[in-house]
Amino acid sequence: MTVCGFIGTGNMGGALARSMKGRARLLLNNRTPSKAEDLARELGGEACSASRAAKEADFLFLGVKPYMAKEALSSVQKDLEKRGDMPVIVSMLSGVTIAELEGMLPRPAPVVRIMPNIPVGTGDGVTMYAKSALVSQRAVADFLEIMGASGVLIEMPEASMDAGAALAGCGPAFAALFAEALADGGVACGLKRQDALQLALSMLEGSAAYMRKTGMYPGQMKDAVCSPGGTTIQGVRALEEGGLRAAAMNAVIRAFEKTHK
Repeated sequence: MTVCGFIGTGNMGGALARSMKGRARLLLNNRTPSKAEDLARELGGEACSASRAAKEADFLFLGVKPYMAKEALSSVQKDLEKRGDMPVIVSMLSGVTIAELEGMLPRPAPVVRIMPNIPVGTGDGVTMYAKSALVSQRAVADFLEIMGASGVLIEMPEASMDAGAALAGCGPAFAALFAEALADGGVACGLKRQDALQLALSMLEGSAAYMRKTGMYPGQMKDAVCSPGGTTIQGVRALEEGGLRAAAMNAVIRAFEKTHK
C-alpha cells in the first residue's frame, strides 16, 4: 500500500488525510502531537515524528504554514539525504512555487504542488495540481489514485494556480456566507432556522449538480427559473441592486491579490 506522510495535519492536511482513509498507509505528524494522535485514531493511521514520515513516505505532504516550510524541510533534511529514492514532495503551501520549494530541498526531488479546498475531507472537494519535470507517469498515476476519493482533480499550469485557489480554495467561505444569508432571509420570512438552512444548502447543492450534469451555463439556469413578471426575477433584481455580482468578483480578485503581497 502506498505510504503517505503528512508534516502538518491542520484543517487542510487533516481533510486530505481523511479522504485517503483505506487508500494509503498514513503517517501523521503535527507540531501539536495530540492533533496527530487524535487524527491517527480516527483514520487508523500512525502518529509519528516528521523524521519518520520523511524516511518512509512514498508521498510526503507538506501542510504547514508557508513561512514554516523552510524550517520544516530543514528538520528532515538529513532523513531525505539518506534515502535512496526521494519521495514525491506534495506541497499545499499557498504562494510557494515549485521552484522555490525545490530550492529548500537537499537534492532534486519530484514535486507536486496542490491547491485543495476543505470539502476534500468528505470527497466533495476540488484540487488543482501542477507537477515538476521529475514526477514520473507512474507517480502521477499513484497520486491520482490516492487522491481519487477527495473529489475533482484538475491539472493546470502552475501560473494559474493562485487564481484558481482564490476561486476554489477561498470559495467555500464565500459560499458559506451566501448560504447563511439565504437562510437568514428564510428566517425573516418565518421559516425555522434549521429548515431554512437545510433548504439553502440543498438548493445550492442541487443547482450546482444540475448545471454540471446538464452542461447548462449559470445564465441559462437563471433565465430558466425566472418567469415573466414572476417572483424570481424580482429576487434577482434585489441581488443586482445589492451588487452581488461585483461583490463576488471582487472577493475572488482580492483573495488573488493577497497571494502576491
